[in-house]
Amino acid sequence: GNQRNTHIGLYDLRTKQNEHLYMFEKNLHIISCSINNERTLLAVSFCQYTEEERASQLLQSVSKYLTLLIEIHPINNVRVLKAVDSCVRVQFLYPVEGRNASRENRLLLVSEDKYIEQFEIHVVAEEEHKVVIQKSGQLPRAKVVDDLVWAQWDMMEQRLFYVVPKESKSTLRCVQFYPDENFNSILESHLDIAVNDTQLKLVNFGYDYCQDQDIASKSLNLQVFTSKAGGLCVCCNLISDIPHEIIYSIYFLHKGYNKTFTVSLESTESHQLKEVAFMNLDYYVAAYLPGQFLHLLNIQHPDLLCYSLFLTGEDARIDSLQNCSILSPWVSAVLDCGAGSLYDVSISDSALLQFLQRSKQDCERLAALHCALLYFQHSEDLEMQIIRWISENVSTCHSFDPIQEFIIASLYCRICPETQNLDKLLPYTSLHDWIGAVPGVICTTDIISLPVLEFQNSKGFWEKLNSNLESVKYAEPHLRYHSNALRREWRNLSEEVRSISFDLLFYSFGDFYFFINQREERRTTAYLRNIFENAKKYVLVSIIFIPSYFSQARLVPLFEEEDNQQQLLIGLMVAQLKDHLMRHLQYVGKKKIDQIVLDYVANLLNLVHRIMKEVWRRYQLHSYIFCFDERGSAGEFAVFHIMSRILEAANGMCMPLPPGFHTLHLGLGIRCLPLHTLLHYIDNGVLQLTETCVRKLLKDLDDTEENEKLKFSIVMRLPEALGQKVRQYWNHPINANLIARKYVKLLLEKLGNRQIRAQCSRPIPERLSVPVEFLPLNYLTDMLAEIENQGVHPYEKQDHVNARFVEKTALKHTMMLLGLKYS
Repeated sequence: GNQRNTHIGLYDLRTKQNEHLYMFEKNLHIISCSINNERTLLAVSFCQYTEEERASQLLQSVSKYLTLLIEIHPINNVRVLKAVDSCVRVQFLYPVEGRNASRENRLLLVSEDKYIEQFEIHVVAEEEHKVVIQKSGQLPRAKVVDDLVWAQWDMMEQRLFYVVPKESKSTLRCVQFYPDENFNSILESHLDIAVNDTQLKLVNFGYDYCQDQDIASKSLNLQVFTSKAGGLCVCCNLISDIPHEIIYSIYFLHKGYNKTFTVSLESTESHQLKEVAFMNLDYYVAAYLPGQFLHLLNIQHPDLLCYSLFLTGEDARIDSLQNCSILSPWVSAVLDCGAGSLYDVSISDSALLQFLQRSKQDCERLAALHCALLYFQHSEDLEMQIIRWISENVSTCHSFDPIQEFIIASLYCRICPETQNLDKLLPYTSLHDWIGAVPGVICTTDIISLPVLEFQNSKGFWEKLNSNLESVKYAEPHLRYHSNALRREWRNLSEEVRSISFDLLFYSFGDFYFFINQREERRTTAYLRNIFENAKKYVLVSIIFIPSYFSQARLVPLFEEEDNQQQLLIGLMVAQLKDHLMRHLQYVGKKKIDQIVLDYVANLLNLVHRIMKEVWRRYQLHSYIFCFDERGSAGEFAVFHIMSRILEAANGMCMPLPPGFHTLHLGLGIRCLPLHTLLHYIDNGVLQLTETCVRKLLKDLDDTEENEKLKFSIVMRLPEALGQKVRQYWNHPINANLIARKYVKLLLEKLGNRQIRAQCSRPIPERLSVPVEFLPLNYLTDMLAEIENQGVHPYEKQDHVNARFVEKTALKHTMMLLGLKYS
């Protein structure tokens, strides 16, 4: 104040207003102050005089530091808590929000003599909501911790972390303060950090610039960060003997290892090298050295270095933070101690996207991609920008598949928050390891002992941390669902169905046909039936998740068709994912697991559709593009290439695709590729022949010489079941000849070794009106008719394909070969 008074006030972040609490009628050097939850008591610690004043006024008998407890509602009594020559910090404990006003307040006193104690303050209420301290002599107090060298207060969760020296190492402990209990030591972890001859360093107990600057070089530069997912990190700046070299360690206690990073800086003045500042961004821990680097480390998945962003130059600049006197008192907040300013800190989505677009290294691209998906969950605009980047760089990433990473990471971010521990069971990446390194950074990883937890019936963070530690004990990578098992089952089932050839029964699930061995393959039949029943149910519900799938004005022309191969794959994925989750989430229940699996499959199909929609829009294609009367444009070829990469990514993950994907892919291939390339793609399984596309091709294209060659090449490659259904749409002698030959072949195969008697009592079916005196043909048609009359008919759905059709086709084909006119 103007009259050299010292005022203490409280700033309300919500109302942006100051509330005056108390005034001293002299100029004091305040060390620490704290107010209770009801704003009725104020604890203050201050320095009564400087060393110069002590020497000039002979004040040896007067304590240098004084700690007071003051009644401020109403302003009344003042009680001395401490009168000592060592600095003291004060901190009231806060009960949970919404709890009734307590008649008991608890206050922590942290002494520079390396101990912490707790005072219990009983108050009594008087008229007009006035509160005074109960007069009961000395206030009850209890020692919380002794002989510590570092302490940090977690104001949001009412936790005290502290470090005590133990032989050559140190031990991190945590005390949890409860609203209705006293306190409980809940965590102990051994750290390989030297703490000998260090002064006490306090974090989040208020900031005294003069004092903290004095002990900065003699104390631990260490901070503990927690995340809502159960992550616990200890960040420590280590001393290096090499000039222009910075060393810092991050102990990922919830993972059981620590990573030590050595960064070589560019030539700089020695006095400019300061301590690394650490910040908590919940999903990330940031190590920051202004003007040099900003290192964002992924807390949830720190195992692979490629998920951490190491930024330098302009990318590493944080607005308004240009010095290292920085503390992170809670998540996404930074206190600039030198300027006395408190900031909200967050990652800029636009800056992150720009960094992703101009990155040249795979490690930077992968880290930025995962950061965008993890940090900005369900941001549709950012997701659209990422898809555009993927479409432009799908072939430039050599160490990973961006489509796979986008789909897997997006599924992980969308599904995992719904259920506890689900994040340990679902995959978050397609990579198994990372061989590359970050330029300018050396990283070493050391296994550490897991923390020891002692708690009972504690929810929230401690329960999640304990779950993380349990998963580490049971080999976490093996808990995650992996497509290898699905791929093996898919391959085995496909080979099992293809290998069946004797004693055949004809089974149909929808329009998907199998020949099943009656004696040996009953298990396969029941298994397939169950798979298809599950798949149909999931596909019908999953399609609902695809926006405007059934809309007349939908952008991407995906057809409402049954892709039985994809249905079978979906059914297998559903079965295996259910089994996997049931083994590890038994307490959740079958109904909840069914819903999780449904969401997973639906979101998977939706993500593929979203990629296609954004790519379709980018190249300005239209829904009427599915026709074959003209060649494809450059935009169509680009979309065809991206769809091929989507297919490659799906095959790599053994992942199903939305209904109609293969039809659209084949249609674009017919429009864009030359015939020999098209057939090569079909023969190698890149393009799959579908009923919708082939039927449209046979019906819409006229029979020019070039089109006949295309149609004939396609028809010759059709699977048997599909060929029976679509060949009838091509009214051409070549096709009729193929159908007749196939019909005769199937009849004779059905007949087997049974004899056909020449004398037959059954009537001969209707023949051509004009008798044909060609004995081999007469004999063949009579034999075929006899077989038909025995009830053998492979083309039951095509009534016009019979012995007469064979006879008529044979004559027509023969006359054409002889150059004669057929009538």
